[in-house]
Amino acid sequence: MAMSHHILEPGMFVRCPAHPAWGVGQVQSRVGDMVTVNFAETGKQVINAAAVPLDVVWDIDNEQ
Repeated sequence: MAMSHHILEPGMFVRCPAHPAWGVGQVQSRVGDMVTVNFAETGKQVINAAAVPLDVVWDIDNEQ
């Protein structure tokens, strides 16, 4: 479920619905709308979360 990116904090896990092949990523930082995420399959990405929504992964233990 896409939520406001303002709740994102370092250490949280997310997915990018626009790029499902990136897998699960961990938020490294957020400065305003810009969120740096280290994704399992593509590495570090800097995303404008106001334009590209991110879904929080609330239960990382149940992820594939």
